[in-house]
Amino acid sequence: MTSSDKPGTAADAPAGRTAVADRDWSGAAADPQYHAAVVDLLGALAYGELAAFERLAEDAKLAPTLADKAELAKMASAEFHHFERLRNRLAEIGEEPTAAMEPFVAAFAGFHKQTAPSDWLEGLVKAYVGDSIASDFYREVAARLDADTRELVLAVLDDTGHAGFAVEKVRAAIDADPRVGGRLALWARRLMGEALSQSQRVVADRDALSTMLVGGVADGFDLAEVGRMFSRITEAHTKRMAALGLAA
Repeated sequence: MTSSDKPGTAADAPAGRTAVADRDWSGAAADPQYHAAVVDLLGALAYGELAAFERLAEDAKLAPTLADKAELAKMASAEFHHFERLRNRLAEIGEEPTAAMEPFVAAFAGFHKQTAPSDWLEGLVKAYVGDSIASDFYREVAARLDADTRELVLAVLDDTGHAGFAVEKVRAAIDADPRVGGRLALWARRLMGEALSQSQRVVADRDALSTMLVGGVADGFDLAEVGRMFSRITEAHTKRMAALGLAA
């Protein structure tokens, strides 16, 4: 992912550990439903990293300077490395990576179709806001994963540098022309709505993932906790908007 922005993320909220979280993969994976949930999770995360790589490569074309192009190219390379780790892990646990990613292609395509940036600044805000929401969601879920899977998920959510880069560039643009702020604030609100809608649709369509979120394979994560999780994600988004100099 391109941004973790640890101060003020949903990961800071307490998230009670579960019986699954105290096991390693070999112990937890004996439950076939849990195994299926992890395959879905890793498939979604792997495709997200691959899509982020492609998007950053495209964004580099809009970059105003060579230095900016180089910075985005470095971030894209980091995203691809994250993708490779997830792809390799899926293969290690006996899953075909492409098959694991395929169910999530349409959702990502729908999100990117609805949120195609019109310029360089919108692209920066999209990466910062969209990836941060996804990162918060995966960190929340990671607390309910077995130790081996949790370690991998948290590792691939490491910030590739995009958070600080986006904040710096967007704040400079607003300082140069305050009118930019209003346009980007509206854009970020749209991104937030689309990201949450797509994530909820994906979870609803995947039985194993939805069971993981509401309890069953991961004890104690009930519907009320799901609501609190999305509240924490929304709160973290508001703090990131402030960091950008935008109104939530």
